[in-house]
Amino acid sequence: MFSVAAAAAVIAMGPVSIPSAGARPIVPSERRYEPFDTANMPGCGDLAPLTELQARFHERESEFWRTGLEIAAFEEIREIGFRSNGLDYIPRRYCQAHVIMSDARVRSVSYSISKDLGGIGDQFGIEWCVVGLDRNDSDAPNCKMAQP
Repeated sequence: MFSVAAAAAVIAMGPVSIPSAGARPIVPSERRYEPFDTANMPGCGDLAPLTELQARFHERESEFWRTGLEIAAFEEIREIGFRSNGLDYIPRRYCQAHVIMSDARVRSVSYSISKDLGGIGDQFGIEWCVVGLDRNDSDAPNCKMAQP
């Protein structure tokens, strides 16, 4: 049984501090495993991620959807976030741009460049969504889920 005296003793101790789940130390993801890595990755306007995005878009549109659409050019490339999810997650650079399509339409594209997600872990990975061409709604609505 819990007595009144015990309850009074608990109240007299004052507020008790219970550590929260967010109180753990934050260790950047690239510092967790040896050999240590860096958070260096290509910028939004660098040739390598843009070429990769263009090639993967071509592959999807020609082999899966069979539309023949191509990304002809990129315009107004800008970074909209870097490590927006926090230090202890895989480093990501979030970007947006306008793309000129082979059908002469201009569309928006949101893409993220991620550290260590390509090949054998020594490259970068890229995830992307072209507004109006997210046919399976994986980043719906209007590619919002591809942004920070």
